Amino acid sequence: MAEGRLIGIVIRNGLMSFLRRLANVLSALGLLVLVACPLTAQAISPTDLGVNRPDERVLDDADVFSRASRSELNARLQDLASERVDARVVTLRRLDYGLNLDGFGEELLAQWSTKDSEPLLLLLIETQNKRASIAADPSLQSQLPEALLTSTARTTMTVPLREGDRYRQATVDGLNRLSTVLGGGEDPGPPAEIVRTTLPTNIPTQEETESSNATTWIIVLLVLGTIIPMATWWVFSR
Repeated sequence: MAEGRLIGIVIRNGLMSFLRRLANVLSALGLLVLVACPLTAQAISPTDLGVNRPDERVLDDADVFSRASRSELNARLQDLASERVDARVVTLRRLDYGLNLDGFGEELLAQWSTKDSEPLLLLLIETQNKRASIAADPSLQSQLPEALLTSTARTTMTVPLREGDRYRQATVDGLNRLSTVLGGGEDPGPPAEIVRTTLPTNIPTQEETESSNATTWIIVLLVLGTIIPMATWWVFSR
């Protein structure tokens, strides 16, 4: 009887230990799912933005613009309508697997283009890699050649993105450059390159240190500081 009761206790304790471990494993898996789901949800493809053009001209999926910035950009985009251009700004946190920003823009352009609508001009920003891209309807190529779109995206817009996450500034600068050309003006070109100069300093360079005789003087002073006290002690101790 005692042996049977002991065996039952051992089996029951082992079963309880196994169930506790199983519960811990399931809890850990649940946490991994909860963490992974938001990251997956952030990835986006062109179909996630709808088959038809939305009413909003600023689709801030990455949530990088303030309310005031959205209003300002909406007004700027509305001004381009006078040039018979339907301009949109789209921000993205993360692209779906297998997509790049240029390909995303081309797919979205084809998805939203219809025969009876104004030609599209899309300014896209991806916050994960701080990249910008511009896609334009082929009918705009005479006014906005591919070289201009590429330069505007890679210089005018990308520089503010990588120097301080200035999303509003990047978009405004890009719109300013494109609207100038659409209005018949000369392309202002990419932003001027910032030349960083080194401020003067009193700290000697390695070459100056190596050519200096300061080390020699230090050795001489150390020797004198050792010999003079010993000589003084020897004189007075006689």
